[in-house]
Amino acid sequence: MEDQQIAEMLRSAKTIAVVGLSSKPGRPSLGVSRFLKHQGFRVIPVNPNETEVLGEQAYPSLVSVPDPIDIVDIFRRPARVPEAVEDAVRKGTRCIWMQEGIVNDQAARRAEAAGIPVVMDRCILKELARLLP
Repeated sequence: MEDQQIAEMLRSAKTIAVVGLSSKPGRPSLGVSRFLKHQGFRVIPVNPNETEVLGEQAYPSLVSVPDPIDIVDIFRRPARVPEAVEDAVRKGTRCIWMQEGIVNDQAARRAEAAGIPVVMDRCILKELARLLP
């Protein structure tokens, strides 16, 4: 996705599901999610090892989230990304975001074949600060 498309996606998004969101202090997923909440996004934790994070109920998988999701933000090892992408495709999300350091070209092609744009190897916090100051 180009900067203009990313900026528009971020402007229009309301709900971000964070796959791999952990309640453990010092985890990047927690810091980024806290920032997203402060920016007005609804953050939905997706982690089978959590029950609640940042005051929001956690879900074991994307498909178990009862609400529509605008962006799926993935904090998982690259080898685990295809599972999250398959769930995001089933869920009908508007965008898949793989955080900095997370690259899985096969999963990205799968999402794009399903008509879902992908942002890969970029930090959503940094991109928000850069594109929507």
